[in-house]
Amino acid sequence: MRAYDDITELIGDTPLLRLDAAVHGIERLRLFAKLESHNPFGSVKDRAAWGMIRDDLPELRGRGFLEASSGNTAKALRVLGARHGIGLRAVTNRIKVDEVRDTLRLLGTEIVELPGLSECPDPTAPDDVAAVIAATMAREPGKWYHASQYTNERNVEAHYRGTGREIRDALAGSGIDRVDYVIGGLGTTGSTRGTATALAEHNPGLRTVGVVSARGDFIPGIRSETEMWDVGLFQPDFYHRIVAVAAEHAVSATLLLAHRYGVLAGPTSGAAYAAALDVLRPAAAGLRPGDPDLVAVLIVCDRLEPYLSYLRARRPELFDDPSRPAPPHPAELAAVPRLTPEHLDELDRARRITVVDTRGAMAYRVAHIPGSINLRDDLLGGFTPDQLPFCRSRPLVFVCPVGRVSQHFAALTRRAGYDAYSLAGGIAAWRDAGLPLERRR
Repeated sequence: MRAYDDITELIGDTPLLRLDAAVHGIERLRLFAKLESHNPFGSVKDRAAWGMIRDDLPELRGRGFLEASSGNTAKALRVLGARHGIGLRAVTNRIKVDEVRDTLRLLGTEIVELPGLSECPDPTAPDDVAAVIAATMAREPGKWYHASQYTNERNVEAHYRGTGREIRDALAGSGIDRVDYVIGGLGTTGSTRGTATALAEHNPGLRTVGVVSARGDFIPGIRSETEMWDVGLFQPDFYHRIVAVAAEHAVSATLLLAHRYGVLAGPTSGAAYAAALDVLRPAAAGLRPGDPDLVAVLIVCDRLEPYLSYLRARRPELFDDPSRPAPPHPAELAAVPRLTPEHLDELDRARRITVVDTRGAMAYRVAHIPGSINLRDDLLGGFTPDQLPFCRSRPLVFVCPVGRVSQHFAALTRRAGYDAYSLAGGIAAWRDAGLPLERRR
C-alpha cells in the first residue's frame, strides 16, 4: 500500500473478483466481476467523467459543467469540478430515485428536470434534454463546458485504456490469457465498448453482451430497448447479443449478488448478472470435450446503497413493510382495460370521471389533459390501498408519458376495488390524436 496525493489517483485499478462456481452452478465457466463500484465516488462513471474532462481542466476555471445526467456521471463531475471551482448544471428528464436526487443536491448540483420521456438526445423535441443544452450554450457562449457523455468518444477510450487493460493484466496474473465474454449494462455504452475493444485485441472471438431493461420496465442506470437508439455512442452491430431483463429479475439477481457473493451492487449490475447466467449457461453446456472452459467478465457498475427506495418500492416485504402493496403480477396488468384517446374523450364527455396524470409537475404544467389532476408516480406509489385519495363512485383513468406506468397504477387500484383504466399510448397518443391539451403557467 502507498499514500495517494490526489483523489483522482484512486480512479481505476478496481478489483477483479472470481464469482464462486458453487453459487452460479455453471460448469466449465470461470466468471469474474470487475468491481467498478470500488471507484472513489462509487461507480463506473468515475472513469468516464475523469476521462472526458481531465485534458481540458486547465481551461475550465470560471466555467461550469453542463451535462445530461440523472445520476452517477453528474455525481462524479460535480465532485471533480468542485475541487477546481467548477459548478454543475445537470439536465435530465426525470430523476426517479430519491437517494440520487438527494446526493446531487447535497453536493450542490443545480438540477434541471424536464418533461420529456427520456434523457437520451431527441433533437426533434424542443423540451428534450439535448435541445435545452444546445439552447443554453448558444444563449451563454463560453459559460458552459458540455462533456456530452452520450456522444464523447473519450468515454469509450477511458475504458479501453483502463478497464480493459486492467482485466487483461489481472487475469494474466492468474494464468488466464483470454476473455470469451464481456457482459455489462447499456447506458451510454462507453464501458462495454471500451472494455470489449481492448480485450478483443487478444481474443478476436470475444463476444460482447449488452443488457437493457425490458420494454415498459425501469432499471436505474440502463436504458430500455426503445431508448438505446437515441444514444450517440451506441453501435448495435458491436454487440453479439443484447438481452432485455425485467426489473423483478434484476432485483432478485441484485439480492443474490449481495447474499451469496458479498457484492453490494446496484440493480444495473443485478440485471447484468441475470443476463450473464441466461447467456453463459447454454454456452458452457455447448462446449465439446477438449474445449477450454469459458472465461467471462461481468461489469459491476455501482453500489447498492443509493437504490434502497427503488428496491423498497418493488420488494416492500424485504423491509418489513407489509403495508405497501406488492407490485401487480402479469395477469393483473393484462386485465387492465386500456382506453384509446378517443374513448377517453367520449367517456369524459358522457360521465364524471377522474383523470390522474402520473408525470412530474413540470411535464404536467407544460401540457396535460383538460380537467386532469397531477399526482406524481413516486408519491402515488407511497399510498396504501386504504389511503388512496379517490372517490370510488367515479371511474379512474391513469395517464403517463406512453401508457406503461399508468397500467401499473390502474392494476393496483383495481386490486383495491376501484373501476380503473389506463390511457393506451399515454399523453403522447392523446397529443398525436389532435385532442386538446391545457398548459398551466
